[in-house]
Amino acid sequence: MDVGTYVHNVGRQARAAARVIAKADTATKNRALKEMAAAIARSRKELLEANARDLQEARKQQLDSAMIDRLTLTPKVIAAMADGLKQIAALRDPVGEITELRKRPSGIRVGKMRVPIGVVAIIYESRPNVTADAAGLCVKSGNAAILRGGSEGIHSNLAIAACVHAGLRVAGLPESVVQVIETTDRAAVGELITLQDAVDVIVPRGGKSLIARLMRESRIPMIKHLHGVCHTYIDDKADLKKAIRIADNAKTQRLGTCNTMETLLVARGVAARVLPPLARIYLEKGIELRGDGEARRIVPEMKPATEEDWYTEYLGPILSVRVVKDLDEAMDHIATYGSQHTDAIVTEDKARARRFLREVDSSSVMVNASTRFADGYEYGLGAEVGISTDKLHARGPVGIEGLTSLKWVVYGTGQIRK
Repeated sequence: MDVGTYVHNVGRQARAAARVIAKADTATKNRALKEMAAAIARSRKELLEANARDLQEARKQQLDSAMIDRLTLTPKVIAAMADGLKQIAALRDPVGEITELRKRPSGIRVGKMRVPIGVVAIIYESRPNVTADAAGLCVKSGNAAILRGGSEGIHSNLAIAACVHAGLRVAGLPESVVQVIETTDRAAVGELITLQDAVDVIVPRGGKSLIARLMRESRIPMIKHLHGVCHTYIDDKADLKKAIRIADNAKTQRLGTCNTMETLLVARGVAARVLPPLARIYLEKGIELRGDGEARRIVPEMKPATEEDWYTEYLGPILSVRVVKDLDEAMDHIATYGSQHTDAIVTEDKARARRFLREVDSSSVMVNASTRFADGYEYGLGAEVGISTDKLHARGPVGIEGLTSLKWVVYGTGQIRK
């Protein structure tokens, strides 16, 4: 069977499975999720072995350290996958919920019902945990899923998919509710993104080149973000001990994630006090600092930042640093160079915090917290299929509600329109 025929068959099966999962009750979906979690927990050895095969090949292909970090499964990551599925099972099921029901002068009652989207295709690189997270969220929200992971994680993704299918079988649901594309042939992506009759929405989780390709070639709606140029602004009314702890964590807790801080902005009034201790922390942890002229006068070890640095998502051990006059200059910088992903302010001034929350146009805006909190697990969504910087439908971490839509419902008692 050629790739085109294979992918079209996957699409047809997904469309049929979408009708089955859409009418599954909450108890059935929750049972599937709990059984998936149990299968992942008891298959830890097999998952680690599959991942080791992927890591061996990744190192042979000399993939960069950020990608290898995202690709790596550990006992802790596996436990988190299982826990995430159990958390999704514990969440309220929004499907079928009717809200805003109100009576009209005609006597009819009009409201909105939350319903599944249908078939969700998720295209992602590295991060095998996405296979479990996406499967769980799609099942709970009543959607069929087509998952296409990168070739670098094929063994890990298929091993996780086996656990997902085990949970679906125990719950009496067809395995085709969640399908992982089993070929590493890149032509599969080209086929998948043109399946307008089978796929209702695409969620790309990958680099800018992947998303640019999808925007160019696909006519299927997408939930996406291009990149994560995340900022932390340390205000001159900040608690500096708090600021140092937050700015350290936002950059160094994990380097290769889209919610990692890439640019640090510091108010001129506190720069001389906060930058030297922060620079020591960063340099000790192997972070290369690139600063503007004022930041480099305070910390001479910094390299000069270029205009391109302010736009760059490094996903690695590099941080851009700029000294700004005040809150307004910080927000101007974010508006010019940011990616509308996640931005944070550290301040004890409540009025400035409110202004930052109101005026910074990003999908997540934070006060006195690390940008690393911007994900579905930390937001109580159980997991996420991705983070959206779009403004329509879903924005920020996309969980169960982001994978549903609304339809109008009308209750009548025999009314006719005059």
